[in-house]
Amino acid sequence: MKYLKYLIQFIVIVIFFIIFKIIGLKNASNLGKYIGIKLGPKLRSKMIIKKNLNFCFKNINEEKINSISTEMWSNIGRTFAEYVFLNKFKKNKNNNLIKISGIEILEKIKNENNPVIFISGHFANFELMAMKINDSGVKLATIYRPLNNIFLNPLMEYLRKKYICPNQIKKGRSGLRELIYKFKDQNSIALMVDQRVSEGISVNLFDKPALTTTIPAQMVLRYNCKIVPVEIKRINNINFEIKINNPVSFEKKNNKIDEITLKINQILEKMILANPKQWIWPHNRWK
Repeated sequence: MKYLKYLIQFIVIVIFFIIFKIIGLKNASNLGKYIGIKLGPKLRSKMIIKKNLNFCFKNINEEKINSISTEMWSNIGRTFAEYVFLNKFKKNKNNNLIKISGIEILEKIKNENNPVIFISGHFANFELMAMKINDSGVKLATIYRPLNNIFLNPLMEYLRKKYICPNQIKKGRSGLRELIYKFKDQNSIALMVDQRVSEGISVNLFDKPALTTTIPAQMVLRYNCKIVPVEIKRINNINFEIKINNPVSFEKKNNKIDEITLKINQILEKMILANPKQWIWPHNRWK
């Protein structure tokens, strides 16, 4: 029964992808917005969204919750539609779709050939961050979580490897070994730090304990590398701004895994507060 459900999901998504491709990027993104707003609230719990928003924003009212939720579903729908146009974002030579600030930081990382850990969260069209870092010439490998849907996952892996970054590392123990191998081969690592991970440690996020990945902290303590926070914001429907922030250094002797992980969560908090309407609130982060 589970596999039948996955197959139906796959067929529906492929049909949407075909429609999106036919009508073009701008119209597809607008249609995706409509789909997200209409279907999103029916697919995921409103209570989780409300609970998460109350964790992060004290005394938030119902009107603000509804406003953030609507804009969030709009963004998720647009991002869904934009998957079939990753090639257009990648080949955008004039950079009129994606503006990047901090490109000089990427140039320095590339020229010094000292790998770093890029961190971010699921904001706007989050896939575009790794794409543009990789396009800058920085040697890069990204960590991703395979989809549960066995029919859809190969398609998404194909799109990611072809248009985002060829070096895709599956989350898990085998992935950790590959990550270390890639890092030793001078590849910087890009990963999302905003999802709950069962193998993580409990560290405060907005003053609430949340299971958080320790991969960045482990890499810092083991290789004395720097952390580079990256932000993305949807500016106007299909236009984006990516911000490469200054690298953050940690003294090995003065920091432990939990302390570094807490500081990373504090960086994430600032990103969420700056762009709450484009973060993925239905994720059960504080489960």
